[in-house]
Amino acid sequence: MSTSYSEPVLAWYGSHARDLPWRAPGTTPWSVLVSEIMLQQTPVSRVIPAHQAWLARWPRPAALAAEAPGEAIRQWGRLGYPRRALRLHETAVILTKRHGGIVPADAEALLRLPGIGSYTAAAVASFAFGQRHAVLDTNVRRVLARLVTGVPQPPSAPSAAERRLAESLLPAEPATAARWSVAVMELGALVCTAASPRCGACPVARECAWLAAGRPPETARRRTQRYDGTDRQCRGRLLAVLRDSGTPVSRPDFDAVWAGPAQLDRALDGLVADGLVDPLPDGRYALPGFAIHAQTAAHAQTAAHAQTAAHAQTA
Repeated sequence: MSTSYSEPVLAWYGSHARDLPWRAPGTTPWSVLVSEIMLQQTPVSRVIPAHQAWLARWPRPAALAAEAPGEAIRQWGRLGYPRRALRLHETAVILTKRHGGIVPADAEALLRLPGIGSYTAAAVASFAFGQRHAVLDTNVRRVLARLVTGVPQPPSAPSAAERRLAESLLPAEPATAARWSVAVMELGALVCTAASPRCGACPVARECAWLAAGRPPETARRRTQRYDGTDRQCRGRLLAVLRDSGTPVSRPDFDAVWAGPAQLDRALDGLVADGLVDPLPDGRYALPGFAIHAQTAAHAQTAAHAQTAAHAQTA
C-alpha cells in the first residue's frame, strides 16, 4: 500500500493542529488517558474545561484513588455517560495499587484497565508514549474510508479490513506513526467532517477516491437518537440532584425533577445496578462510596478528639 499520503498530511497537521491541553509539551500519560476517556462520545469543546478541572483536582492517579468513587461522578458533571467516571476511578485505584501510580506504556496492559478497549489502548500508547499502533476513531475511519476506499462513511463498527488498511498506512518509525495517527484524526475533525467536508482544504484531495468518484452520498440514512423524555435524560436529572447535594437525598428530591414515577423508578433502578447510585439503609440515596468515606471520616474525627483529650490530661 502506498504511503504517499503521510508527508502532506503531516505537513498539514504541523500548520493546523489545535492547541489542546492533552497535546501540550510535557503532558503526562495520565492526562492523555483522561482525555481519551472524556472524548468518547463527547465534543472537544466540552471536554477541554472538564479535562483541565479534572487534572487540577487529580493531577495523578493516586489523588483520584484516594477519594470516593462518587466524587469522580460529581466532578464529571454533565459530560454524559457517567459510567466513564467510575471506570476512571477504578483505573486510578488499579494504577495506584499495581503500577506504582503510573500509566503503563504497554498496550496489552492498558487493555486490562477498566473501560479501555482497543481504540483507547492504541491511542494512549501512541499519543502518550510515541508507539506505533493503528488508532481507529470515528474521524480516522471516515478519512481512510473516503481517501482509500471511496465510500462516504465507514460501517458502524470497525472491520478487520479497516484495521489492516490503517496498519498498512502507518509510517515505519514509531514516533512518526504516532504523529500520523493524530494528524489523520485532526484532518477528520477539521476538514474531512461527516456532514460538510471541506475538500478544497484537504492536503490529499488529489488522491481521494471518494472525491474522484464525485462525492457519492450514503445509501443508508443514519438514525439519530432522541434525548428528551428518555430514560437517559431521567438518569441525568437524578444524578444532577445527587451531584448538587453534599448529603444523601430522599425520594421526594427525585420526584421534584421528574414527573413520571414509573420511568423514575426504572431509571433509578438502572443507576443503582450500574453502580452510579448507592441506596442507603435509611431509604435515602447517595453517590457511591459516600457511606464508607463518611464512616472513615467519623472514625478519624473520633480518633482526633481522643488524641486531643489525652494531650489535655497529660498537660
